[in-house]
Amino acid sequence: MSNSAEIKINGNTYELPVIKGTEDEVAIDIGKFRSESGVITIDPGFKNTGSTKSAITFLDGEKGILRYRGYTIEELAEKSSFLEVAYLLIYGELPSEDVLTKFKEDISRHTLVHEDIKKILDGFPSAAHPMGVLSSLVTSLTAFYPESLDPNRSADEVDLSIIRLLAKLPTFATWAFKNEIGHPVIYPKNNLDYTSNFLQMMFGLPAEEYEVDPVVAKALDQLLILHADHEQNCSTATVRVVGSSHASLFASISAGVCALWGPLHGGANQAVIEMLEQIQADGGNTAKWMAKAKDKNDPFRLMGFGHRVYKNFDPRAKIIKKAADDVLKKLGVNDPILDIAKGLEEEALKDPYFVERKLYPNVDFYSGIIYRALGIPTEMFTVMFALGRLPGWIAQWKEMRENGEPIGRPRQVYVGNNERSYVPMDKR
Repeated sequence: MSNSAEIKINGNTYELPVIKGTEDEVAIDIGKFRSESGVITIDPGFKNTGSTKSAITFLDGEKGILRYRGYTIEELAEKSSFLEVAYLLIYGELPSEDVLTKFKEDISRHTLVHEDIKKILDGFPSAAHPMGVLSSLVTSLTAFYPESLDPNRSADEVDLSIIRLLAKLPTFATWAFKNEIGHPVIYPKNNLDYTSNFLQMMFGLPAEEYEVDPVVAKALDQLLILHADHEQNCSTATVRVVGSSHASLFASISAGVCALWGPLHGGANQAVIEMLEQIQADGGNTAKWMAKAKDKNDPFRLMGFGHRVYKNFDPRAKIIKKAADDVLKKLGVNDPILDIAKGLEEEALKDPYFVERKLYPNVDFYSGIIYRALGIPTEMFTVMFALGRLPGWIAQWKEMRENGEPIGRPRQVYVGNNERSYVPMDKR
């Protein structure tokens, strides 16, 4: 393969470098093209534009491959823990036992939040969406730790901000949930592991001892691993662009939360449950709705099947399907919505229309089922997504800053009016 490409414009030829990634991904480097030619490229949504070279996550949608730092998602989900994966993403290598133990201990020491943050929480009405609350509480950390605003902080100081975020986001997430339902907040119990601590803050009551179900804790830990990073998606790109202005880690992550909040990004599993509720309200006839999904003239779309990135299958779905089955079996949940979900899954996996088009259930389908079974309201689904995605956002922000990447500044093609004269008010 040639190591350069040529573009011809107005009789001039411009030679552009071709670069290749470690997984043989090929890209044309247009970094100097505008300065040499005066011409820009246009790519709405940046669907075909690489904004960075990253060593964090490899994703091949055609082959159904997802790897964190070279390790397959299948192996990590089976053998690792969420905090071990978080360390891997952020620092590049799997930690030794001693390093992981210290990492967990450091996080445990920072799970409590300043009591004044409760005053901020109390300012939100119960109708406030948990994602809005979460974003605000993350941003508030810049006020409690103003030293985090210094773009020239040492690596040790940045590490402290990382630890604080990993420690406090579960507390913030559960407090946002408690605010929504009008319950008193529950404080962390640092004798519990990361996921179990989250569950007790989420579902515990002040006067009762909450007993964590190990099957539930394991399923949630796996879900967090599966969501930990996913290459340059909307929220990750947002974190990197905001961070490129030398905004603090807290501000950048808050921006990522807001990007994830959008229904086209983080709301897919919520859309699954809303679809299932729609089918239930219509009588629960899954065959009818499968037929609607296959009718190209019908606006109905089957949510949670197929994926805009994975053109074969979502490797995460195979892993979480077993966890969903384990949770439903262990909890013995009697919910007609979940019965409808299982019916859709069975029909889609054997229907030639869906099989030929590779429209298999994806991770959002199964995560929605698990969250519903656990009693987590749909408004909290995206918060759960943010909790899992946090290590990836941190890793991407850290990589961008360590690489010294320039401030993000996309170009545009102007299509407005040409120069015109101002018209006085009395002549308009």
